[in-house]
Amino acid sequence: MSVLLIAATVAVVLVAQQALRLLPGSLNPFEEETKDRSGPVLLQSIRDLSRYEAASGNFQVIVDLEKDAKFLPSAVRGSRTLFVGQGSVSAYVDFSRLGSGAITVNADRTAATVRLPRAQLAAAALDPRQSHVFTTERGLIDRLGDFFSGNPNDQRQLYMLAAQKIQDAAAQSGLRERADHNARLMLENMLRALGFRTVDVQTAAR
Repeated sequence: MSVLLIAATVAVVLVAQQALRLLPGSLNPFEEETKDRSGPVLLQSIRDLSRYEAASGNFQVIVDLEKDAKFLPSAVRGSRTLFVGQGSVSAYVDFSRLGSGAITVNADRTAATVRLPRAQLAAAALDPRQSHVFTTERGLIDRLGDFFSGNPNDQRQLYMLAAQKIQDAAAQSGLRERADHNARLMLENMLRALGFRTVDVQTAAR
């Protein structure tokens, strides 16, 4: 009986929502108006960067997240969401990690040797304009919870999962190796333009 009562309540609410949507905006009590009341942006800190961004990769992942109740069918309790995550990962060389003796120059300044640290991967950055929920299926209890909660479309877990999957993919993609190569090439060209005839740029072992 309680299940029928809940179903009837949901049906009444949905019908009322559809009816109210037909009213002009000024007469609809549920019509939303968006106002930006944000405060001014506060500068919290500034830090100098000493890293060279040598490569960047763009990635896309489909997150298929399913949540089920142990003893209830998915039509009653459970959800499944397909989320399209698109973002990028940058690979950079941190020049602040150059130790003493990392750069050596011969007496007549015709030869230079540079020992670089390995490239590192920055944290995955998801593009909010390209990342979105593709489809969502929810059980009756979950739909009711979404209706009565203040945050029915909380997507933080989806964004976190997508970012982690993209980060893992970047680590296996050869992005760091590309960044190592690009950093060596950049320094070789720069030092030769400064007049060095022999340039040896080395990357630290893994």
